[in-house]
Amino acid sequence: MTPAELAALIRGVAVDAFAAHDLPAEVIPERVTVERPRNPEHGDYATNLAMQCAGRAGANPREVAGWIAGALAGAAGVAEASVAGPGFINIRLDAGAQGRLVDQILAAGAAWGHGADYAGERINLEFVSANPTGPIHLGGTRWAAVGDALGRVLAARGAEVTREYYFNDHGEQINRFARSLVAAAKGEPAPEDGYGGAYIADIAARVLADHPDALADAEAGRIDAAALQEIFRAEGVALMFAHIRDSLREFGVDFDVFFHENSLFESGAVDAAIGRLKADGRLYEAEGAWWLRSTDYGDDKDRVVIKSDGHAAYIAGDIAYVADKFARGHDRCIYMLGADHHGYVARLKAAAAALGHDPDAVEVMIGQMVNLLRDGTPVRMSKRAGTVITLDDLVEAIGVDAARYALVRSSVDSSLDIDLGVWTARSNDNPVYYVQYAHARLCSLARRAESAGVAAAGADTALLDHDREGTLIRTLGEFPAVVAAAAQLREPHRVARYAEQLAGVFHRFYDACQVLPRAGADPEPRHLARFALAEATRVTLANALGLLGVTAPERM
Repeated sequence: MTPAELAALIRGVAVDAFAAHDLPAEVIPERVTVERPRNPEHGDYATNLAMQCAGRAGANPREVAGWIAGALAGAAGVAEASVAGPGFINIRLDAGAQGRLVDQILAAGAAWGHGADYAGERINLEFVSANPTGPIHLGGTRWAAVGDALGRVLAARGAEVTREYYFNDHGEQINRFARSLVAAAKGEPAPEDGYGGAYIADIAARVLADHPDALADAEAGRIDAAALQEIFRAEGVALMFAHIRDSLREFGVDFDVFFHENSLFESGAVDAAIGRLKADGRLYEAEGAWWLRSTDYGDDKDRVVIKSDGHAAYIAGDIAYVADKFARGHDRCIYMLGADHHGYVARLKAAAAALGHDPDAVEVMIGQMVNLLRDGTPVRMSKRAGTVITLDDLVEAIGVDAARYALVRSSVDSSLDIDLGVWTARSNDNPVYYVQYAHARLCSLARRAESAGVAAAGADTALLDHDREGTLIRTLGEFPAVVAAAAQLREPHRVARYAEQLAGVFHRFYDACQVLPRAGADPEPRHLARFALAEATRVTLANALGLLGVTAPERM
């Protein structure tokens, strides 16, 4: 019996009890909370349902708890139900009910932990979206790992997810990038407002290889400075774009859509969106500029959309991009932005509202900074980028799996320190090693089980009545709720923390319970049951690691 099934049973019992005592059943919540008590002696599960709804029904919570507990005690799969304190209900399942969860996990396989919470919902998930003026830095790398994991979690709970990368290839930062490339090609220092690092020289050299006469043509006056800069801009952006895509692909992150900001201007989408807002009275003219009435939608100030010089402000592209996302049929748009983008939360919601969409259908997640440490000391210099640590640097230092896991396992609301010594260690101090080792140990167990003639099929899981077996089963039962919460709260780190908890519970079970028969002995029914439990654990760990985009090794 899963916690969700137990919650449904408790609710059904409560509805019947309220009806029997002429109390309004509508005060009973649709979702009943079922939790594991901190003290295992109190039972397998507990609920505070009676205290939640008794007062609203004009009844005594402890008395209501007694009615529910009495009915539960006679329900199939429940060994005991008792009242504690002011109205808590403690529940202990019988071994057969707990064991059936093992069978359910093995039957579900790769689908264990999946659900239909978001079935039919189309979600646009935009993440990374680094400017194509340099390699992806650590902050963008964090979004790559977290965004990909969140996309996997949302998809596992039924959503149709479009993973999207927005290339900011329009505006002054691209001009600075192009000028930096031209300077490098000429052997000159980078402009004061330009970009440095070895990658600039590398890209400039590649552009020159394709256009060997470009500098000579400029010096001879055959092309002007603007034409020379355009050569380096067009090819330089394309090369940087290709490098970013390759780095992400090697990091295990693929996108469904690569959307170019410049296309919004070239296609007329920006002009169309602005014209629509002008016609609807959502924009007004003042001081020679056009302003969005964003304060009408919760922003702290109205925003300039068309500046007094006639040029579009940055928000003009944002408005057109919001319109484009909803026009493509998305029900919800999630933006994952860096720590310096707090001001975007209100303006993006205001843009959606001005366009006639539900502002709550736009979500903006703000991620905090990442610091790389070696023995507690900050690592500050990249070999390629000059001033920042990049995705490629992190992967080279600790590997893809460790990098992804390190970046995902903490809430994005807090800054993150990654110590190279911890994440390269082959010890239990390294969280990803700890979880992957548990999976590899389970795979080794499966190989030895096959040699010993032990199989999970047909095992009598009702024999799993040891305390460590029960703890492991109940931990396995929490996985669907963990994935559901990770999707609902946009917190994939919950899956990582759960995987670590499960690995620890498994190790303690394995140390206390002999799974396979001793060499030369015939397997007994309990061996088969314990191996089935081990297989259910392997499935769950593999699924958790899969949601994080981390490999589940069979050998280590």
